[in-house]
Formats: sequence, C-alpha cells, structure tokens
Amino acid sequence: MKIAVIGTGYVGLVTGTCFAELGNDVLCVDIDEAKIQNLKNGIIPIYEPGLSELVLRNQKENRLNFTTDIKAAIEWSEVIFSAVGTPPDKDHRADLSAVKAVAKSVGLYLNGYKVFVNKSTVPVGTSHLVKTIIEEESRAAHPFDIVDNPEFLREGSAVKDFLNPDRIVCGVESDKAKEQMEKLYKPLVRAGRPLLFTDLASAEIIKYASNSFLATKISFINEVANFCELVGADITQVAKGVGLDDRIGSRFLHAGIGYGGSCFPKDVQAFIQTGKDKGHTFKILEAVEDVNNSQKLKIVEKVLRRMPGLKNKKIAIWGLAFKPKTDDMREAPSLKIIPELVAHGAKVSAFDPVASDNARSILGNENISYAASPYEAAENADAIILITEWDEFRSLDLHRVKESMQGSLFFDGRNIYDPLEMQSFGFKYESLGRPSLKTQEKGQSLRQTPEEAKEKAKTQIHI
Repeated sequence: MKIAVIGTGYVGLVTGTCFAELGNDVLCVDIDEAKIQNLKNGIIPIYEPGLSELVLRNQKENRLNFTTDIKAAIEWSEVIFSAVGTPPDKDHRADLSAVKAVAKSVGLYLNGYKVFVNKSTVPVGTSHLVKTIIEEESRAAHPFDIVDNPEFLREGSAVKDFLNPDRIVCGVESDKAKEQMEKLYKPLVRAGRPLLFTDLASAEIIKYASNSFLATKISFINEVANFCELVGADITQVAKGVGLDDRIGSRFLHAGIGYGGSCFPKDVQAFIQTGKDKGHTFKILEAVEDVNNSQKLKIVEKVLRRMPGLKNKKIAIWGLAFKPKTDDMREAPSLKIIPELVAHGAKVSAFDPVASDNARSILGNENISYAASPYEAAENADAIILITEWDEFRSLDLHRVKESMQGSLFFDGRNIYDPLEMQSFGFKYESLGRPSLKTQEKGQSLRQTPEEAKEKAKTQIHI
C-alpha cells in the first residue's frame, strides 16, 4: 500500500519505518526541512535501538522516503497517518493545533478516496472534529474515512512493540475502512497479533485508559513502598508476592522515584482534564498524579536527612533520561531532583549514556557538570544518587566506585542493588521501600557473609 505518515517525531518515524519494513511504500512528511534532509542522509533524530538500521535498509530498497511536500504526499497516498504531537497546554489539555492543521491539509489536497488514520494520542471526540475539518476544506468533493489507531510504543523498545504488538486497536465507522486496516495489518495479524475493531470514541479512550491504569500501578506500589519503610517491610518482596497473582501481574510494580516520559504524565493529566470538561472527576487519577509528583523528591528528602548541609557537597547523578534506552528528558525525575539539590548548594556531576546533551540544554551548566562515565561522575563525590536504571549500572566495579569517592552515601532511586552487597563494598546505602540494614540485622538475611550477599545479588531477579 501507499502510505503517507505526517510527522516524523518519535511515533511517526517508527510507524513509517516499520510499515516500510512490512513491504509498503511509505512517504514520511515533516515541515522541518533540516530534519528531513538529515533523514535523507541517514541521520536519525532520536535514540531508539534498532531504528537506524531499519531506516537505512528501507531507504536503500526505496520503500521509505522523506519529504516536506505534504500536498504531493497526500495526493500520492492511499492511507494517511497523522502522527503529529499533542503536547499539553497550560490547562493540561492536549494541544490539537497540529492535528487540526494536518486535517486541513488533507481536506485541501484530497484527490480521491483516502483513509485518514489518527495515530496521535487525542481526547475523545477528536476523530469527529477532524472529520468535520476535512469535509469543510474538501467541500465533500471526495469520499474518505476516519480511523483512530492509537499507538502503544514504549521508548527503548518501540520497533519491537510495533512489529510484535500485544494488540492493535482501530476505531472505525465503515466496513471499507475496516477492510483497509485489515489489509494494512495483515502481516502482523497473520503472526497471531490481535486486531481489535471498535467505534471511534472507544479507540480514543483505550489509549488514555491504558496509560492511566499503568501509571496507577506505579503510584500505587510507590505508596506501598513508602508504607513499607515505616514498618520495616521490603517492597521488593511485597511486590513479588502481589505480582504473582495473575489478575494483577508483576509488570509496573517497581517501586522507585516515579514515572516520567512523553506519555504517562501528559496522558494522565489530559484524561483528568477531559473528564472535567465532560463533567466527570477522575478521583483516582488525581491521586495518582499527586503521588507521582511527590515521589520524585523522596530521594532528595533522604539525602537531606543524611546530609543536612549540602553546600559545596559533590553529588554524583547516575542516569538523566526518564527511563533506560532513550535520550528523552520529558518529565524525567532528574529534572526535579537536580535543581532541588543545586538549590541546597550542592555541586552535581551527572552521567547518562545518551541523554547528557538533552539534559544540558534543559538544566544548563550552573553547578552541574556532565561526566563521560559513571566512574568519572563518582570521583570525589560525597554521595551518589541513581535515577535511571541503565543496565550498565548493574555491572560496574562498585569497589572502584567506592574507593574513588570522598564519602560513602549511595541513594538508589530504582532499587537495582542488593543492600547487603552494597554494605559489603562500604557504602551507606539507602533505597526506596526496603528496610534499613539495622532492621535486616534482626532477620535471617544478614547472616550471609559479604561474599554470599554478592553471589545472591548476581542471581537476584529484579521484578
């Protein structure tokens, strides 16, 4: 099929590239001339494992091309995907200005039957709004159909998620549109991936409801983690016991410093606001948002309890991006934590494998330096705070890290280390929702030798 994808951001570029990988002819469109020229030259604007190789291969085989000519793309295509951004406005509503602009262009250049597929995350009712805009601009000169096809791509595994989805959701209004979407997704459905057809409004809500539910699981387990600290329980054991219930599942039951990124914060806020606009209060989601906002600074509270005076203290930060395997800094906990540390007089040395440049553009350089390795960041540090659970942090030479530090405090915001192992290296270690080592001394676990603790940590399953 001939597919136009309007918008070459995270969703648009992955969507267009993966459709080309499935054998379609794809033309990706963007108004940013410099970005399009870079893409033509094989320069990928985002960090996403596996994406660069697919872009280059499909360009070489001439199934994937890039342009700024939206008119030519619309006229050429059979199916048009709108994958433009819907950032929050000042009231947390989704800003639909780019979606409306795309719809207007489609209406202006409609030259025959097309299927307009909204891939952007939009509030309920947007599909009908888009349909009205296209009808008005085209003056009903040609037939078209509207489809809402929400994306469920996780940054860091987006290519895998597209090609191996747990479900494909399509909101449709006509049998013809349904047939086109079945044809488009046939390679994935043939591989056993479920394709769910709904009405337009239900498809729009599914995306917001899915992300809001996952955010709820995160805030819930963080609330439980905070309670565990008060009573001396271990949140990793609690979460494992809860997650073994197949009605609940273990995913997204990882206690830590809260969620960030391009989807969860924006979608939860937008869903809350959409509810208000329709006369409904999402009481649970309002609490989810409150818990997440406060959770991001829990680690700073721990630092200040251990180090009441931070003036001129060096704090090493491990991880800046909101999650591993991405350079995305949107709503990253580090953007709350680091300014708070600096406000208390600390000197910050930060390391992230891929997000340092993006972080520097947001945080600047005042009292913040950016290290080339976690070892460099930790050198002469009074304390370390782990913010993002990059895999490389799990296999560092922790003895070397400790020996290079001036202090010994280690604050683990993602609970990736074993407390006993960290003690064996000489760290004064704190995590979230797990008992202090003094509490553990009363139990069986501290009867292990440091060597036994290290061996256990190698086989420990981090749920």
